[in-house]
Amino acid sequence: MVSLSLSNKRYTYVHESASEPLRGAIDIHHVIIKGSRENGHARLRGLGFFLVILAISMYFWLGKDNPVTTLSWSCLFIGFFVMLRSRKFVKKESVIIMPTLGIQLETQYLSGKTVSRFIPIGKILKPVLVECVTPVTCYWSLSLFLRGEEQLTLVFKELRPPLKMLVPIWKALCTVLGTDQSEMITEEDHAVSG
Repeated sequence: MVSLSLSNKRYTYVHESASEPLRGAIDIHHVIIKGSRENGHARLRGLGFFLVILAISMYFWLGKDNPVTTLSWSCLFIGFFVMLRSRKFVKKESVIIMPTLGIQLETQYLSGKTVSRFIPIGKILKPVLVECVTPVTCYWSLSLFLRGEEQLTLVFKELRPPLKMLVPIWKALCTVLGTDQSEMITEEDHAVSG
């Protein structure tokens, strides 16, 4: 049952609550890439397939001694590169919160592959919203301080959803862990303290 949904031009945030008997047992948050990007990635895969077929046909049609074979091999390698690269396109990332067990982080790719990571509840010290500043852009990310780990663990490894989509997930994590919801840190604060 969907209890909250937010959307902008790139992402859609969906918060699912469990049915009545399981309410409070499972809390699911999805960040989904909008359909136009998926269609673009599908077209890119189609282009890669077309380049591979074009390169093979040019190679056999023109012969091995023709200088155009270099072009055909170039198309072949570019096509394979595009097809391999298209496997890494993300469809959605999900955060599944199970208050008594832990947190499962899932990444679903357009190829159908799903990568899951489970973090036990006892290992999580605190969820934090981190402001990441680069020379080109500024964005927010949701990270976890984990017991025994020196590095912050990113909740969303591939996507960069806006702050308004990260805050409900952060609040849910803070509620489950019983931590203070008033603190957000910047990358500079972490660099100075860490």
